[in-house]
Amino acid sequence: MRKSWMRTKALIVSVGILGALLAGCASESKATGEEDKVLQYNSAPGSVSFPELAADLGYLGDVKLESIGTTTGGPEMIQLTATKQTDFGSAFNGAIIKAISQGVKIKSVIGSYGSDKHTYIGAYVLEGSPLRTAKDFIGKKVGVNTFGAHLEFVTKDYLREGGLSDEEIAQVTLVTVPSANAEQVLRNNQTDVVLLSGIARDRALENGGIVEIFKDIDVYQKEFTAGDYFFTEDYIQNNPNTVKQFVEGVAKAIEWERTTPREEVIKRFESIVEKRDGKNATVNLKYWKSTGIATEGGVIAPDEHQKWIDWLVASGELKEGQVKSENLYTNEFNPYAK
Repeated sequence: MRKSWMRTKALIVSVGILGALLAGCASESKATGEEDKVLQYNSAPGSVSFPELAADLGYLGDVKLESIGTTTGGPEMIQLTATKQTDFGSAFNGAIIKAISQGVKIKSVIGSYGSDKHTYIGAYVLEGSPLRTAKDFIGKKVGVNTFGAHLEFVTKDYLREGGLSDEEIAQVTLVTVPSANAEQVLRNNQTDVVLLSGIARDRALENGGIVEIFKDIDVYQKEFTAGDYFFTEDYIQNNPNTVKQFVEGVAKAIEWERTTPREEVIKRFESIVEKRDGKNATVNLKYWKSTGIATEGGVIAPDEHQKWIDWLVASGELKEGQVKSENLYTNEFNPYAK
């Protein structure tokens, strides 16, 4: 378990160094004159991502997906993509901004996840816990999936809105807890609070005995796309048609998932997961409710990045003007960007 944000910052710095070292290496597609048609990525057992859905629906054309493993979160996906161990990844926009500020040459191309009234991130305590307000967090342990990402940002924003000073926030200990284990860690009293989302949250609520303290859409007072899929700038330059097929396919999959009856979506997910992970892995898919994506086809809106840039500047982690929103993403491949 990583012990502090400094290790996460060191990871992002190392990614920047590795990305710079690898930037001069010619990709295989450039060397052969042909574009890459097999996208390597990290998957999540028992769940279905938009690219995986797009592939199953036939929306990716001749572009194929190849899962090379699983991941613990966005910062790791950034590292793997920047060092060319995977071709694309997905991460919270705040983490993407921090990585780019350290020289990592990645670019967002389409939304990957978000929060709405059905799909959101919430903070939970056990029913008997006296913890109910921001002040009660002082001196407590809060479980998040990884440092430097969505769960850390929303926790600190909740604490600030609750009137805590920076010195008091520093007394709240964030600990990394894998999402699959978060509910059990809370029930075993290993943390005082855990942040949960999606299937893991709904399953925990169904099991009972926990209380919601806050949710991200209330902290930010809006539904929003929180993260993006990204490629390295080098990959986009060398494989523009492949990236275009990927983005178009994912955009169509987002809209298919948004407009298809819930029962049909879950049935499709179960079919995909059964073929990939086995029948027993489908048990949690019944909790799926929505895409969480705030825009049609996952089109990236400028404010999805600007609010996190402002957050990082206010917290002293970025200098004013160090990162500009328009340089972080492109909608040029998205057919819904009109």
